[in-house]
Amino acid sequence: MNIKLHTRLQYLRSMGGTLLICGIIVAVAALLGRITLNLKAALVDKPDLGIYELYPEATDAHLLRAGQTQRDYLLDTPAGPKLVKLTKVSGQWIMSLVEALHE
Repeated sequence: MNIKLHTRLQYLRSMGGTLLICGIIVAVAALLGRITLNLKAALVDKPDLGIYELYPEATDAHLLRAGQTQRDYLLDTPAGPKLVKLTKVSGQWIMSLVEALHE
């Protein structure tokens, strides 16, 4: 490419187009990186987040005891505090006990 033959307008258009394409490539790479991080976070075994899926009316959850196959939580709900025991069965966490507590 002979730069001497280009006018100022042609030079600015080619440089602007180059910068725009570079910006799009960087934005797409960043977007793909963020998507893979979110996907990795979604696939990780997190019973602490799963407690809100299993008991949707819970406003706050406190871990009381953690083990390999069992976790005990104290949940704050509009109906009062509850004791919830999660048990790991076949690689999935299930609620084995939900008990209402007195304040």
